Amino acid sequence: MYILLAITFIIGYIFIAFEHPFKIDKAASAILTGVLCWVILVLGQDSIFQTTPEPHFIDESILHHLGEISQILFFLLGAMTIVELIDTHGGFHIITEKIKTTNRIKLLWIIGCVTFVLSSVLDNLTTTIVMATLLKKLMKDKEDIWFFGGIVVIAANAGGAWSPIGDVTTIMLWIGGQVTAINIIKEVLLPSIICLIVPLIVLSFIKKGTITKTASLGYEGTHAPITSSFEASLILWLGVAGLLFVPVFKTLTHLPPFMGILLSLGVLWVVTEIIHKNKTTEHRHNLSVAHVVRKIDTPSVLFFLGILLAVASLQTGGHLAEVAKLLSDTFGNIYIINIIIGFMSSIVDNVPLVAGAMGMYPLSLYPQDHEFWELLAFCAGTGGSTLIIGSAAGVAIMGILKIDFLWYLKKISWLAVIGYLAGVLTYYLLNL
Repeated sequence: MYILLAITFIIGYIFIAFEHPFKIDKAASAILTGVLCWVILVLGQDSIFQTTPEPHFIDESILHHLGEISQILFFLLGAMTIVELIDTHGGFHIITEKIKTTNRIKLLWIIGCVTFVLSSVLDNLTTTIVMATLLKKLMKDKEDIWFFGGIVVIAANAGGAWSPIGDVTTIMLWIGGQVTAINIIKEVLLPSIICLIVPLIVLSFIKKGTITKTASLGYEGTHAPITSSFEASLILWLGVAGLLFVPVFKTLTHLPPFMGILLSLGVLWVVTEIIHKNKTTEHRHNLSVAHVVRKIDTPSVLFFLGILLAVASLQTGGHLAEVAKLLSDTFGNIYIINIIIGFMSSIVDNVPLVAGAMGMYPLSLYPQDHEFWELLAFCAGTGGSTLIIGSAAGVAIMGILKIDFLWYLKKISWLAVIGYLAGVLTYYLLNL
């Protein structure tokens, strides 16, 4: 049963990766894989676990993992609703109007740098949702949207790796006491910059030409009800402020980030109800949060739920801990171990991988701010860019822009790999 659980995960992963050839939605494959993995875990628990587990162990374990997964899903729902609300009010049109260039190289640098900075202040998931929406407003050609979307994934993960609040795994290491805020910024910032800069430099030599911009019809050119420029600006800046408020809220209250995003959404909801109260019933309804929330891409959320449930089953079954032990026994070198963990995080979620490493290597072995933890933060954060389903940012943009797994593998993965390895090399040279 132990081996069957791993095989089931691998088969499910193959169906997700080859979504288009199989013509089966990745959300369906992920949900089915997640449930089947837990069924196998329940039916084969006597053979999977070396000792007989405590009564209700599986029930308690799945509820524990569901609590962690739910935090991510509610955060995702809240952030997507805020971004969709800004879009419905025409807020992103204000930003896209400011970007005049159609030069592909200039735009790559602008999008990459903006994403990098934003993801360090917000987090890589929220930033990716915002930038994905902007891309659809900026350019028309699907190939361009997908390519820029791939760069957003690399930039968002690089920007989140060096910031204590930029990535879930960095937050875990910060809260767990493995790293301190000042030290992780000081030691990982330059490798993270290199991780983005190297792919952008490479693309500057091979990605020429101009993009086709989306027809600038203005907000009035859509079928949605017209809002004034004041209303569009108000919702835009309130929405951005609400997203920026989340890390502040977490620092002040120590409550999970999804509570902060729900607070911001609640404030925006009240504001939209007030500013539209004198409009016709139809216009008020179409501009309300109650209407906007129906436009959220629910299959993407279900995909996220399924893949995280599947990975949680591997963590509960001890597969991830076994891999961590194998790495330690086989290599022993912290650079090789972390490079492999980084590449593994593109296959399975980096959160349980980092959680497994935190449990596998105690602070008595690697004390606070040891090179192992700093490198783990960088590798787990940026290595996931190698495959589109290897990070929260990749999963989000795959759902929003409908990027094909194999297309990303051919066009973007090699760029992510050279950036990732360049960042590791930079860290190594800095710590000689």
